[in-house]
Amino acid sequence: MKYIIGLGNIGKQYDKTRHNIGFMALDAFAAAYQASFTPSKQFATTAKITVDGEQVMLVKPTTYMNDSGKAVRAILDYYGGDINQDVLVLVDDMDLPFGKLRFRAKGSAGGHNGLKSIIAHTNSQTFLRLKFGLGHPDHDKQVVINYVLGQFTATESQDVEHMLDNSTKALVDWIQGATTAQLSNQYNG
Repeated sequence: MKYIIGLGNIGKQYDKTRHNIGFMALDAFAAAYQASFTPSKQFATTAKITVDGEQVMLVKPTTYMNDSGKAVRAILDYYGGDINQDVLVLVDDMDLPFGKLRFRAKGSAGGHNGLKSIIAHTNSQTFLRLKFGLGHPDHDKQVVINYVLGQFTATESQDVEHMLDNSTKALVDWIQGATTAQLSNQYNG
């Protein structure tokens, strides 16, 4: 089984915020397959789909962003799987220009608390990530917090839709066995 983990925060106040683009991308992908999320005992809501014979679990941790690794660890322990081979994490990235996508096969958390948590709970930095570029508003901590927890503007919404469309195509390619190099060549902006 493959796992696609979208990172975000639960609760209406976080819907459609920049920090929740991982949830938004997972929702767009699930909608393409008419999949519905249901609560799981592994600290997440999940949906299962099959793409070209491959079983895929879509996972939205319900632990809040900063403890996402708790859900990832619980899912892998319960269902089986290897963080380095079977998992793709969808995550926002302020160091990437707004509207850009980037596949990355390994690396540090880069200051992202959701990734820090996954690394801590899995003892791995070599899991695949699909990063969604948010751009960087400023270096003042409060400005950054307000930015990532803020909603996309009307002018940003068109770029967001484009990112979500491209990510849905990229997820299908990953499920069908595209390598990280192939994914990077096709989707990295």
